[in-house]
Amino acid sequence: MSPAAHIVLRNVSVTFPVLSFRDRSLRSRFVSEVTRRRKAAVPHIISALNDVSLDIRAGDRLAIIGGNGAGKTTLLRVLAGIYHPTAGSVDVLGRCLSLFDLSAGIDEEATGYENIMRRGLVIGARRAEIDARRAEIAEFTELGDRLDLPLRTYSSGMMLRLIFAVATAVEGEIVLLDEWIGVGDQQFRKKARQRLDEIVARAGILVLASHDVDLIRSTCNRAILLQEGRIAAAGAIEDVLQRYLAGTGAAG
Repeated sequence: MSPAAHIVLRNVSVTFPVLSFRDRSLRSRFVSEVTRRRKAAVPHIISALNDVSLDIRAGDRLAIIGGNGAGKTTLLRVLAGIYHPTAGSVDVLGRCLSLFDLSAGIDEEATGYENIMRRGLVIGARRAEIDARRAEIAEFTELGDRLDLPLRTYSSGMMLRLIFAVATAVEGEIVLLDEWIGVGDQQFRKKARQRLDEIVARAGILVLASHDVDLIRSTCNRAILLQEGRIAAAGAIEDVLQRYLAGTGAAG
């Protein structure tokens, strides 16, 4: 475990301007341009996170809980540096391993071996680091000679094996995970779960966004509840889960 890893968010907000379908049409854009001096356009703004403050230290296993659209994935992307806040500040100390958006950087026309390099660079690994672990990654996939073929020839299960093997070949002091990853057949899932458990055990910080109550209880030591991009509750797992489950009408 890395004792130095930490994450500090102060009053972080993330907003996205959104064009309606009508605004995107060519005719509407032409009419808007003609009439813009008479009537100013009012942009539609989506607020994904609102004034979020967090202090996550080494040893924390933080669960991010909330319904669909609550802001869980947006928060993970802020922590990973994929999204930059429109307000507030983010301070992350430690290398992040982002186990979400797993298909980013994948090219279906490239071979499995070529995609090992492409995906590795996307998750922040150095070229020399990927080269050094290429054989290990290939062995873990159990794909053999198929790695010389384009990804478009792979089944979805084969592709997930490759993506998982690359994503978990590089460790980080901070692990960001959107749901727990299950890939392949029963035997491969067992191997994948063992690797994931080992990575999490060695990490300084785990941030897990999940709907799986049992997984949260067995993995995390604190939680936050997001509602409409705001932290509605924070603290001990059972306290936050109780509030979440009461809101969904589910039994604890």
